[in-house]
Amino acid sequence: MINYNGEILSSETTISNSNRAFLYGDGIFETLKIANNKILFLEDHYFRLMASMRIVRMQIPNNFTLEFFEEQILSLAKINNCIDSARVRFTVFRNDGGFYLPKSRQVSYLIQTTSLDNVLYSFSTAGYEVDLYKDFYVTKHLLSTLKTTNKMINITGSIFADENDLNNCLLLNNDKNIVEALNGNLFMLMNNILITPSLEEGCLNGILRKQILQLGKKVDGIEVIEGIISPFDLQKADELFITNIIIGIQPITKYRKKEYKTDLSNQLLDSLNSLI
Repeated sequence: MINYNGEILSSETTISNSNRAFLYGDGIFETLKIANNKILFLEDHYFRLMASMRIVRMQIPNNFTLEFFEEQILSLAKINNCIDSARVRFTVFRNDGGFYLPKSRQVSYLIQTTSLDNVLYSFSTAGYEVDLYKDFYVTKHLLSTLKTTNKMINITGSIFADENDLNNCLLLNNDKNIVEALNGNLFMLMNNILITPSLEEGCLNGILRKQILQLGKKVDGIEVIEGIISPFDLQKADELFITNIIIGIQPITKYRKKEYKTDLSNQLLDSLNSLI
């Protein structure tokens, strides 16, 4: 079952062929995780959604409160029997009508929930290899930091990774610096400095990114910064890992001929799970 504008419908329901998210990518979304009947980092997700709607000039409905956001998600998770642990997608899109210029600034929303196997975060000890994806570049501007329904670079990059037997790829911006992975933010440990690309580099303003920045500052002997990561830095790094709200932390074990440790990844994973 899905929630479409507050109405519970079959998941087989089809959308209008005039849907603006389908026609123009005129939509934004949040991916959330439910654990133990709670939405993790609820306020962070809600305020990011509200900020994103303002940036793309969507009209925010009066009933879009934090309490409404939470209730709509949890009630659907209960109906779908996945309230213990679930993946949630909350998509907002402008209503039908118009071409590039919409006829209305008003929005509709669609909520989907999918059961997850585990409440706590974990990662496999199997190898995880990445390389650069250089066919297309992420532009350094504010829209790149949002979760919009236009994800063509992530799609083509995922196909490239699959064709080359890679687990993931790292995206570059128009300055040829590392931005993020295909499905999450990137962190690099080098000489006891934990660094992640700054938002000015064009990376996604990730919810787990924010949490790891805070947790990393509590690790003894580690300095945490937001800055620039060049492809040359990858060969000198001690650790690399990817973060997103569903996987938590995914260590990278190999980039080309370079192999990496996972000590800090394990430590931060324990700290992250302590928040659940």
